[in-house]
Amino acid sequence: MIPFLDLKQINLRHQNELLRGIQSVLDSGWYILGKEVEAFESEFADYCGTKHCIGTANALDALELIIRGYGIGEGDEVIVPSNTYIASILAISANNAIPVLVEPNILTYNIDPSRIEEKITPRTKAILVVHLYGQACNMVQINEIAQKYNLKVIEDCAQSHGAIYASRRVGSLSDAGAFSFYPGKNLGALGDGGAITTNDDSLANVIRALRNYGSHKKYENLYKGVNSRLDEIHAAVLRTKLKYLDEDNSKRRTIAEYYLNNINNRKLTLPFVEENELSHVWHVFVIRTKERYKLQQYLLERGIQTLIHYPIPPHKQEAYKEWADESYPLSEEIHREILSIPISPVMPLVDAKAVVEALNDFQ
Repeated sequence: MIPFLDLKQINLRHQNELLRGIQSVLDSGWYILGKEVEAFESEFADYCGTKHCIGTANALDALELIIRGYGIGEGDEVIVPSNTYIASILAISANNAIPVLVEPNILTYNIDPSRIEEKITPRTKAILVVHLYGQACNMVQINEIAQKYNLKVIEDCAQSHGAIYASRRVGSLSDAGAFSFYPGKNLGALGDGGAITTNDDSLANVIRALRNYGSHKKYENLYKGVNSRLDEIHAAVLRTKLKYLDEDNSKRRTIAEYYLNNINNRKLTLPFVEENELSHVWHVFVIRTKERYKLQQYLLERGIQTLIHYPIPPHKQEAYKEWADESYPLSEEIHREILSIPISPVMPLVDAKAVVEALNDFQ
C-alpha cells in the first residue's frame, strides 16, 4: 500500500534529535510556558519574518484569539472563503461575529479577490484568507482591498508553513497569521499545537495574556482569557523539525512537479500554481474529477491510499443549517470533485511513478 501520508517515517527520521529535545524538557522540570516555548516562538517568528510569535494549543484557538484580540465581535462581519475547512469559520462564530462567505478562484481554490468587494458592508471588520492546500493567496490584491476599506487581514496558514509570496513568507503578509502544528501538517508536532505570528505589538501583548487566562502575571487577570498554550514538549519537537521544514517542502515540490509533468488523463484536472514554485508548499496535492468515488476505489484496488479535503462545503454542514438554502456553486463543484493523492517528504519517487501510472490508466 502506498500511504497517503506516512507520519511514522516522517518523525523517525529525526528520532534521536526529538528524543534529546523531549529528554531536555523532562530534565528541566518545567512543562508549561518555559524555555522551549520561548525559543520556538523566537525561532518561528524569525523564520516567518515577523516580530512576534505566540504559541497556542491549536490553530482554531489561534484564529479565535486574533479575532478577539482585535475586538471583532457581536454583529461584526468577517469575510472568509466559502470552500475552506470549517475551523476558519468556527473561529468567527466563536466570537459572535458573522462569517460572510466568498467563492474561490476555481483554478487555485483560494479566495477570489475579485469577489471580495461586493461582500463588504459597513459592518465588515476583517478579511480572513486561507492559503488552502499549501498555496499562498493573492495577498497584493487582498491587502489593497483591505486598505481601501480599513479592514484587518488575517491569514489562516494551517496548510502553508513556509510558502513565499512576493518575497515574504505567509504569516507575515497580513495583520496576523494563525498556524496549525497538527501532526499531519508540513510542520507538525506530536499532538495538537498552534501559533500566531504578527508585527502588531499591541495585538501580541493582548494575545499573550488572553492565551494564559487573561494574565501576564500569575493571579493578576487583565482579561477574561482562556487556557490555550503550546506545551514545552511540543515546542521542543517543533524546534527540531523547523530546521528541516524548507528541505521537506522542497521534497514535496519535487513530487508535485513530477505529478504535474507526468499525469496525463483528460478526466483529471490538475492543480494550478498562480505565483511561482515557492508560493506553494503542497500540503496536499488535489486533483479533480467528476468520477471521484470511482477513481478513489480504483486507486485503492491498486494499493494507493487517497483522502478527500473536504467532502462537504461549510454551508452544507448541519452546524450552519441557517445557510442551507444558500448557493455557492464553485465551492459545491470543488467539494464534489476533489481528491487528494499521496505526497510527503518521505515519499519515494518510485511510489510517485506508481501513482502516475495508475492515474494515467484510469478510464
